Amino acid sequence: QVQLVESGGGLVQAGGSLRLSCAASGRTFSSYVMGWFRQAPGKEREFVAAITGSGSGKSYADSAKGRFTISRDNAKNTVYLQMNSLKPEDTAVYYCAAGSALSRWSREYDYWGQGTQVTVSS
Repeated sequence: QVQLVESGGGLVQAGGSLRLSCAASGRTFSSYVMGWFRQAPGKEREFVAAITGSGSGKSYADSAKGRFTISRDNAKNTVYLQMNSLKPEDTAVYYCAAGSALSRWSREYDYWGQGTQVTVSS
């Protein structure tokens, strides 16, 4: 079992930055692929970014490329999502998830956090 707790969300103006964190419980954090997903009101949950257990492999949604950076610190059991140049369309609840494959599909992830709200004002 892995428990995930996100933090770092909030209200920011367009063009601003936020760094989301996801703290994981358990001793096997480094064995999990970690992903970030988001869900805006009335929309389906969508992939944002993912990172392999070692941190050597990363995947980004087109909407995140060049603006968002995923990273992890296995010593701290934490994965991060640095978000720069934020846009109003980035407004959503952001979720972190743990799985076994570097995938863009939410069904590939076994454990999920409760989410953190990100609101970008224009």
